[in-house]
Amino acid sequence: MTRTLESIKAPVAKEMEEFEQKFRASMKTRVLLLDKIMSYIVKRKGKQMRPLFVFLSAGATGTINESTYRGASLIELVHTASLVHDDVVDNSNYRRSFFSVNALWKNKIAVLVGDFLLTRGLFLALEHKDYELLGICTEAVKEMSEGELLQMEKARQLDIIEDIYYEIIRQKTASLIASCCAIGASSSNASPEWIAKMKKFGECVGMAFQIKDDLFDYGDDEIGKPVGIDIKEKKMTLPLIYSLSKASWLEKRKIIGIVKNNSEDANKIKHVIDFVKKSGGIDYANQKMTEYYKQAMTILDELPSSEYKTSLSDLVQFTIERKN
Repeated sequence: MTRTLESIKAPVAKEMEEFEQKFRASMKTRVLLLDKIMSYIVKRKGKQMRPLFVFLSAGATGTINESTYRGASLIELVHTASLVHDDVVDNSNYRRSFFSVNALWKNKIAVLVGDFLLTRGLFLALEHKDYELLGICTEAVKEMSEGELLQMEKARQLDIIEDIYYEIIRQKTASLIASCCAIGASSSNASPEWIAKMKKFGECVGMAFQIKDDLFDYGDDEIGKPVGIDIKEKKMTLPLIYSLSKASWLEKRKIIGIVKNNSEDANKIKHVIDFVKKSGGIDYANQKMTEYYKQAMTILDELPSSEYKTSLSDLVQFTIERKN
């Protein structure tokens, strides 16, 4: 049975509470408009799974210390910046069922808010000479930008093959979770070998996380993400890529035509979803997600037993069994 997120947090509950206060303080500014927007963002925060990965990784590989708190703040600031910028890129008016920053304050302000969050995170690391943490995080920012641009480039022709898809999600999603785990290990003074292993662990978790997110597009449950939204946005997800690779030339041309030209038509979207389900795309994506999960657990098994390791293991399971 999957544990609740609250019970998974238990070994670092005190640290997460303290982190919350430090994080809020790091977002304070004397510019009234910016401060108002920061308050809006903080009040509508998500599950804060990324800082949780930082603290549990630090505890599992060494000792949580002040550097860990700064690493978690750095990650959360960069992640929040990426969400604000993503909403501008995707022209999205909602984030976690609330109005997005760009919907309330328009794109120009949203871009500047994202820039502020990003530079605030980078400055936090520079201020305390956390150069190794900064290096890990800036690499993730570079990867995320490249992944977003690669996806845009490929979306124009809808010609994404499976290998390209993995590269896109590795850069766009997995790179940040990889940096969470590497930053946690680095902050706890783990060996370079274990920092690299935790980075790989996080990457595998991130890959599984994104494939799970793709599967929501074809689900029947009431979840935070609307069914068929990826198809509407012309995003080529793993279930669809696999299904197209198994389709006849005529069927493939028809489905790509719908995604390209009729992605606002609810009946056409349902046709694409039914096609994917019948073609085994859902089963294949589940299989790939499980493979990444197993790779992550193989790395984790090398760590000595601890409450942090147990929670980290349960957090990975929570990630792939979540309903939203």
